[in-house]
Amino acid sequence: MRFKLLLASLLASGAIAQAAVVPAGVQLHPTQTMVRNNGSEPETLDPASAESVGSNNIVRDLFEGLTANDAEGRIVPGAAESWRQANATTWVFKLRPNGKWSNGEAVTADDFVYGIRRFVDPKTASNYATTFGAFLLNGKDVVAGRKPPAEIGVKALDKLTLEVRTAYPIAFLPSLMANNNLGAIHKATVDKHGRDWTKPGNLVGNGAFVLKEWQVNSRLVIEKNPHYWDASNVQLTRVTYLPVEDGSADLKLYQAGQNDMVYQLPPGSFEAMKKQYPNDIRNSPMLGLRYYSLHNGNPAFKDVRVRKALSMVLDRDILAQKVTADGQAPAYGLMVKGLEGADMDVYDWAAWPMAKKVEEARKLLAAAGVKPGTKYKFAYNTSEYHKKMAIFAQSEWKSKLGIDIELEAMEFKVLLKKRHDGEFQIARNGWVADYNDATNFLALVRCGSDQNNNFNCNREAEKLVEEGIAQTDPAKRRALLTRAVKTIMEDYPMIPLLQYSMPRLVKPWVGGYSLSNAQDRFRSKDFYIVKH
Repeated sequence: MRFKLLLASLLASGAIAQAAVVPAGVQLHPTQTMVRNNGSEPETLDPASAESVGSNNIVRDLFEGLTANDAEGRIVPGAAESWRQANATTWVFKLRPNGKWSNGEAVTADDFVYGIRRFVDPKTASNYATTFGAFLLNGKDVVAGRKPPAEIGVKALDKLTLEVRTAYPIAFLPSLMANNNLGAIHKATVDKHGRDWTKPGNLVGNGAFVLKEWQVNSRLVIEKNPHYWDASNVQLTRVTYLPVEDGSADLKLYQAGQNDMVYQLPPGSFEAMKKQYPNDIRNSPMLGLRYYSLHNGNPAFKDVRVRKALSMVLDRDILAQKVTADGQAPAYGLMVKGLEGADMDVYDWAAWPMAKKVEEARKLLAAAGVKPGTKYKFAYNTSEYHKKMAIFAQSEWKSKLGIDIELEAMEFKVLLKKRHDGEFQIARNGWVADYNDATNFLALVRCGSDQNNNFNCNREAEKLVEEGIAQTDPAKRRALLTRAVKTIMEDYPMIPLLQYSMPRLVKPWVGGYSLSNAQDRFRSKDFYIVKH
């Protein structure tokens, strides 16, 4: 606890750099503009409802939370210049006196109170309300509609001081508050424009950039916000986001000079690109998990033996080494390497020879009454990367178990909705940490969680989680959460596949890119263009 509080103090005092830091001797290009592919069309620019990586990448440029992640992934002051922990469940954030909205008005503590109340309000229907709201005092009751939003644990002590009260001790709260779901919203703009408040010309944010253009499925353009408190250290004047989902199309744009930053290289292309573009290649492990959701409530997957069998026969080594072939590590559990708060979980059969896994899986299916020729539907979002992985899984299940898989490709926004609505049997899924703690990944499998697309629930494990998060002793907390994870994963609610890495190409003249950013959160304010 002392180390974390000291670190928070150092960060809050500005001891760690926050904006685009241009090394001495580096000459900047006279034109500071950048084009970056975002991997998909954003489903929304409303911070309360933003869920996908694509949406949050843009929202992070248009808005700023109390805290933020810098280019290295470290937590730094955002709209708050400092914070302190008053007691185990109370934190006090001091806002910057020069913080302004993009229309020039001052950012106040009341703006954060409004934003957070709106976020947890059932009327907003945010798919993150349960995930984040439960951390705050009365959060569960507010999200469930049992208490009014005004009862959520946030209060403006004065214009520049915000008090945040939590439901239980949360040592990582500064990290949590970097998520813009828990950020400020300009109430007058929402009141005036209603659903259209996030459109160009209407949107008022407190981030380093403002929205200038949004052509759906074509491009989204943002420009430097002159009212931003740190505008003097923001180098880029304009950023164009592309919504290209197909990795090959993304790569072609890069090679044609129409894109400065590939979102993700196509599967199997990493080694070739590394040789062709040695100065452009970037890759580093992330706090993220690729997995397949199994609809536990669907008649086809109510039997745990079926879910276990499907997981056992997928050869993660071949998937990692031959299919994606870009440095990702096989995953056999919910917790990934580098995640804090619980031990990594690995199934005991992970080290078995594949022949033994297949033999056991066939026995499980036979006992469950599943015969060869049984057909399941598999939903994934259109991209060469996900298609290649899906075809691999289809082949594995067919050749080893005799299971037929019907592949269904769709736009990411459509897949996102289908997963939440439960309109699938098997679905492509993935998760990148919102903050570095086991509870973030537990949100994927907890009872009633907005982010649980498996529709599973283990009440025994739920009790362990509740007991664990209430602990002030880190060792006891870790032990309880580790037990909870193991208990849940023995139900085989999902199929873990790989720990994310992010293989991409970045133009050599793009400064500010770091390989230490394990959450892949790159604010455009941290980039700059070197003279070339």
